[in-house]
Amino acid sequence: MVSAVFHAPLEPTPAKASDATKSIAASALSTGATAQKTSNPPAAPTQAQRDAGALSRAFWQNVLPPMLGLGLLVGLWALVSASTGRSIPTPYETWLQAVEVFSNPFYRNGPNDQGVGWNVLASLQRVAVGFGLAALVGIPAGFAIGRFAFLSRMFNPLISLLRPVSPLAWLPIGLLVFKGANPAAIWTIFICSIWPMVINTAVGVQRVPQDYLNVARVLNLSEWKVLTKILFPSVLPYMLTGVRLAVGTAWLVIVAAEMLTGGVGIGFWVWDEWNNLNVKNIIIAIFVIGIVGLLLEAALVKLATAFTFEEVKS
Repeated sequence: MVSAVFHAPLEPTPAKASDATKSIAASALSTGATAQKTSNPPAAPTQAQRDAGALSRAFWQNVLPPMLGLGLLVGLWALVSASTGRSIPTPYETWLQAVEVFSNPFYRNGPNDQGVGWNVLASLQRVAVGFGLAALVGIPAGFAIGRFAFLSRMFNPLISLLRPVSPLAWLPIGLLVFKGANPAAIWTIFICSIWPMVINTAVGVQRVPQDYLNVARVLNLSEWKVLTKILFPSVLPYMLTGVRLAVGTAWLVIVAAEMLTGGVGIGFWVWDEWNNLNVKNIIIAIFVIGIVGLLLEAALVKLATAFTFEEVKS
């Protein structure tokens, strides 16, 4: 005997139906939020925000590193001062002395007692005269040596022999020949400044493309035209590099030369303060020499940039 069992169809429970409804609603809300985000992109930064970002980058890249370097220098200076029992003055004591020195830098109480301003000007005057004479001789000599192979083979051994000689080794020769400290110092500047200009100018002439000179030969240009229209524009960057090197060397040498020759000048001022055991003024003079050299370098970089129409790296 077969018995049939009938079961009623199962219906979803209210709880499960509620969960499904919530899931569908959440999915719809998520889709709507995504569509809203896609349709509304974030606003572009304003000009003020861009300017603030540029200032922040400039500070971190250009201002902060030099400040940290100077802070490190001052910290090491203070540490050395403390470790030597104050025989080297502290940065604060040197600062107070510098304020006093630069309150009247152009006083004059006699030929050997003048302010730091007069001493710097005297040194710059010697550098200008010696460097100018070296430029008048060295730049044309560099063009001639670079242009003519015979002159190059003739003078290269002499340049190679004399260039490594220390500039101060020429000072006794200047004292012997010129019988005076001031012309001897100028002679020393001249002899140490001439080599960078001669060498860099000659190298610049030798690196002028031969095609330019061949065209000049075909056009039958005069040597003056070749010099002014072809060589000079091509050699100018090399020549200005030689000028920068020569000025830097001249400013270094004049300090040492004035220590030996005496008179008026920043080198003599350093030596005179050492004789007076005034270490504060010696440290001040070191900073003055460095700042003047930095200003000379910056001025020549600007000059080179103006004439070569390109960025010149220091």
